[in-house]
Amino acid sequence: MAGGQNKMQVLSALDSAKTQWYHFTAIIVAGMGFFTDAYDLFCISLVTKLLGRIYYTVDGSPNPGSLPPNVSAAVNGVAFVGTLSGQLFFGWLGDRAGRKSVYGITLLLMIICSVASGLSFGHSPAGVMSTLCFFRFWLGFGIGGDYPLSATIMSEYANKKTRGAFIAAVFAMQGFGILAGGAVAIGITAIFNARFPAPPYAADPAASMPPEADYVWRIVLMFGALPAALTFYWRMKMPETARYTALVARNAERAAADMARVLNVVEFAKDDAEAAAAPAANTTSACPKCSRPFGLLSCEFARRHGWHLVGTASTWFLLDIAYYSQNLFQKDIFSAVGWIPAARTMSALGELFHIARAQTLIALCGTVPGYWFTVAFIDVLGRFKIQLAGFLMMAAFMLGLAVPYEHWRSAGNQTGFVVMYAFAFFFANFGPNATTFIVPAEIYPARLRATCHGISAAAGKVGAIVGSFGFMYLAQSPDPAKAAAHGYPRGIGVQNSLFALAGCSLAGFMLTFLVPEPKGKSLEEMSRENEPA
Repeated sequence: MAGGQNKMQVLSALDSAKTQWYHFTAIIVAGMGFFTDAYDLFCISLVTKLLGRIYYTVDGSPNPGSLPPNVSAAVNGVAFVGTLSGQLFFGWLGDRAGRKSVYGITLLLMIICSVASGLSFGHSPAGVMSTLCFFRFWLGFGIGGDYPLSATIMSEYANKKTRGAFIAAVFAMQGFGILAGGAVAIGITAIFNARFPAPPYAADPAASMPPEADYVWRIVLMFGALPAALTFYWRMKMPETARYTALVARNAERAAADMARVLNVVEFAKDDAEAAAAPAANTTSACPKCSRPFGLLSCEFARRHGWHLVGTASTWFLLDIAYYSQNLFQKDIFSAVGWIPAARTMSALGELFHIARAQTLIALCGTVPGYWFTVAFIDVLGRFKIQLAGFLMMAAFMLGLAVPYEHWRSAGNQTGFVVMYAFAFFFANFGPNATTFIVPAEIYPARLRATCHGISAAAGKVGAIVGSFGFMYLAQSPDPAKAAAHGYPRGIGVQNSLFALAGCSLAGFMLTFLVPEPKGKSLEEMSRENEPA
């Protein structure tokens, strides 16, 4: 028991360490990965209309081309499949090889594949789309690794008083990534529009899409490599977390030295550090029912954290159905209510400009403020209350959009629709979009922390796939004539889709009661690592 007590003394030093410059450095280094994640995942929704015009316009058609349903689903969804795979793989690897050892690999993958996505080649539309999907899968694979590793690293460096705000600040960089995607698209489009002006499609279909437009979507995609490349050196210089080194790798001397070097806490004597890393009585004990080590598949893990894992995975799954379906296809929603003009009344780059402006406005008014409200209040209100309130308000605003949907479509009411839509995003981000990322990094044992976070995040990406694929089809008009005009089968319409998303939010509200509140508690207290089996 003495070893366990000494271990708690060392870990208590981490929990009580004052906020220092290194904490902010870690937030920036880890956060720039999430800035890149969001930019890369959401910038594709900006350029899909342009891709449709460039590669699928039919001569003589009254309307510009659009991506066929199967191509659109692949382009939008393949990165999520890669992300899901990366979350599971790198989460597992982060618990086996260490957080730092694989942290640089994820960023390197993002840099290479961002550039490669913009260089997608081929002699036919199918060739270009196939290579684009190939590189975006591996881009997603790298992005997936960033989720469990960044969250785990930040949670293990932070003190317990401000841990929630630190992890939330890393995740909040997603908001700036989404904002940057829209801003870059607006800037690049403005430059090309000034240099290569074009008439609307209705006036001159051929001239409405200058050949130089093919460079625009490539530049937008490739820009995502820049912020990742700028922080690669600093990511490689980050030391391993003291908790992983002491509790998992059992290198007590290195843990104490690293902790003292970067966090300016008292350096422990070698004998004390070795005692601190000695396993507590329960950490390697066998499960009494199945005689297996206390691992992910053991009875003991199921008893202590089984329902927690169900809670963190299911709430993230439901949140991402609603969140990603709205974010990826908000351009279609805005078109449905008339906030973006009909495609034929714009040039190719003019349409991209309008879509980017709409996404940027939503990010600026709803997405970014929501993230930083979470940073400000999460260690005051707690994760549980913010997640409950967020899910409830998401459902309320989606119902507020769905019930009077025809009213919002009427002339002069589109601005009200956008305001309501922005509030739905605000409470997603000042709510479950942030907390579902934070809590899995706080409640599981150190040796399984990244793995369980990866499982929870992967469940979220299943939800994102369901949302991005399902909503694309469900939101189509129930009128067969209108659905056929786009090449899609008949759907249930935007209004009924919003009702479905409100239902997902209410289900997330109920399942939140499976998730514990980590506010003000140490990681070891939440994970129950020091309790006897």
